[in-house]
Amino acid sequence: MSFRKILWCFGLGTIFLTGIYAFQKPFREYPGIEYNNFPKPPDYQEKTEWAFARLMYPQSRRGFGGGFGFRGNGDWREGYSMWTQDYPRADRHFSEAVRRLTRIHVRSVEQPVNLDDGDDVYNWPWLYAVQTGQWQLTDAQAKQLREYLLRGGFFMCDDFWGEAQWRNFMESMRRVFPDRAVVDIPDDDPIFHVVYDLSDRYQVPGARYIQTGVTEKCAGCPARWRGIYGERGRLVVAMTFQSDVGDSWEWADDPGYDEKFSALGIRIGVNYIVYSMTH
Repeated sequence: MSFRKILWCFGLGTIFLTGIYAFQKPFREYPGIEYNNFPKPPDYQEKTEWAFARLMYPQSRRGFGGGFGFRGNGDWREGYSMWTQDYPRADRHFSEAVRRLTRIHVRSVEQPVNLDDGDDVYNWPWLYAVQTGQWQLTDAQAKQLREYLLRGGFFMCDDFWGEAQWRNFMESMRRVFPDRAVVDIPDDDPIFHVVYDLSDRYQVPGARYIQTGVTEKCAGCPARWRGIYGERGRLVVAMTFQSDVGDSWEWADDPGYDEKFSALGIRIGVNYIVYSMTH
């Protein structure tokens, strides 16, 4: 390739990245139900190719247990809501792990994403939500999430347990994809093998395991690895139902939390990210 072509390609790439950064919402923080004033890494303002995007959502007021409920003034757009569980500790620990285990240029801090913020969600190709058994999307948000997924986005939802939370989760998810089935992801799916071989998967418990030694949050709740596929056979929604992968990231630095659970949780996350970027 000639020097002129190299310069031309470099210039085009610079314009492309500058355009992406110009339309992204700047980094923002909210008070969480577990953490406030969590220290920011010194490089938190660095521009990178990937960031952990955490979905903000309205919380159901039905009360399913297993969470912290509302705090503050009850406005989910200002934090203190179930979407902030584990936040930002889990996000930052996991982002650090992805930096160490892959060659992806990862931002050291997360990005809360609100589906009501116009087209902002399209700037974040991998989206994560916790406690989705307690969400309650509006019709407009469900429509925006559907469009995001149809355009190539990837959504990982985590830490929801039992049939009551599953039903509540599906009330919103059916409005996102009324025409697509939720299925158990087969063991030979590429998402379980794209980086790490995850043939041996087991339930990832929450931090309460440290005191109880019990991995389940409800009786008779085995881990399920479920998902929704797009028209071309690409997995677009991955559900770690009845596991708490977020806690495995959050407590990865705690010697009281069994290393095998953090090891699996981090590998699951890495596989899901790389799959979303390569499929």
